Amino acid sequence: MSKPVVAIVGRPNVGKSTIFNRIVGERLAIVEDVPGVTRDRIYSKAEWLNREFNVIDTGGIEIGEEPLFVQMKHQAEIAIDEADVIIFLADGRDGVTGADEEVASLLLRSKKPVILGVNKIDNPEMEKYIYEFYALGIGEVYPISGSHGIGVGDLLDSVIHHFPAEAEDEYEEDTIRMSVIGRPNVGKSSIVNAVLGEERVIVSDIPGTTRDAVDTVFERDCQEYAMIDTAGMRKRGKVYENTEKYSVMRALRAIERSDVVLMVINGEEGIREQDKKIAGYAEEAGRALVMVVNKWDAVEKDDKTMARFTEEVRDHFQFLTYAPVLFISAKTKQRMQHLLPIVKQAADNHKLRVPTNVLNDVILDAVIMNPTPTESNRRLRINYATQVAVGPPTIVLFVNDPELLHFSYRRYLENKLREAFHFEATPIKIIARRKSD
Repeated sequence: MSKPVVAIVGRPNVGKSTIFNRIVGERLAIVEDVPGVTRDRIYSKAEWLNREFNVIDTGGIEIGEEPLFVQMKHQAEIAIDEADVIIFLADGRDGVTGADEEVASLLLRSKKPVILGVNKIDNPEMEKYIYEFYALGIGEVYPISGSHGIGVGDLLDSVIHHFPAEAEDEYEEDTIRMSVIGRPNVGKSSIVNAVLGEERVIVSDIPGTTRDAVDTVFERDCQEYAMIDTAGMRKRGKVYENTEKYSVMRALRAIERSDVVLMVINGEEGIREQDKKIAGYAEEAGRALVMVVNKWDAVEKDDKTMARFTEEVRDHFQFLTYAPVLFISAKTKQRMQHLLPIVKQAADNHKLRVPTNVLNDVILDAVIMNPTPTESNRRLRINYATQVAVGPPTIVLFVNDPELLHFSYRRYLENKLREAFHFEATPIKIIARRKSD
């Protein structure tokens, strides 16, 4: 199931990004940079008291050249639509402003849980500045200091108290959960409609998230699929159309609830930076992934056009070399018949479990072909390998020193595993642990 979403809303310069960084901790700093993916600081994962959740910094959303009140309203609307809990951040030194009052009114009408944090209260003597904020009608006021970390724990205690109850998985184990993600206007809705088609067998419509999203469950060739609700299946408004970064946020819940993600690219427009951001979150979440180039009917082609575009995809998405590329037209149904078989294969590979003895034979052969690296006269020694999880396949290597397993050799072992076990469309996690562990 998807993690709860917490959005931070507030005027410019009230410290939203500072609080964002406090909540997510060191996570942004330690994420390994993967070639070919652009990280976007608008969103990150966080954890508090063993509850994992996603955090959105609405301050990173670019609305355009609009007056302050209008921008504030737009950002509040985004938070209302996307978040389970909203942190409304104000500046204790400035006091209550007209923008604070307007956004507070909007948030109260949303019926979403709103936690009011008054920032820049850097010492107990400054707490006298918080009392006027009770007039906003939000409820309890939490004095905090983003720069010093004061009061953030109390704020988060209140935030997780309002999280929705953790739900059980609503699908049978063999149901393949798939979602369609991508930038606005790449044809996500057309693909969904083309997949479902006229002859679809609808099993049920199951509520997918707290925002009244509906998953469509259907059966094809004796296999049950759940089409996870995506941005293209939800309402769309002016603010969403004008906010390119919002397409990342709209994809997050669908990605987390999926087994297989269809990453849609507009073949007519070509690849954009936003495509890499969105695909990067699917890769980071460990989901099986298929690159779908839509609107191929509108592209002027010769006999090498498809090969050139595939090469361009591989160049831009170097972190997704395992993802198959399918060229389709949802409008004309061109190659649509290949989509579900590829999704089925991707889901099977995502859940593939390899026998331990066969896995160790492949690792041993790989080491014989290309000996392990050395550093300071110390050679990496792989003693044993075992698969500890699926979805994605996760391999633990017991070694003499995990620091000796460099990125390049890890990638080499991953390629050998893909050659041996046909892990197409799914990421593979390789974890090195000291033998004594």
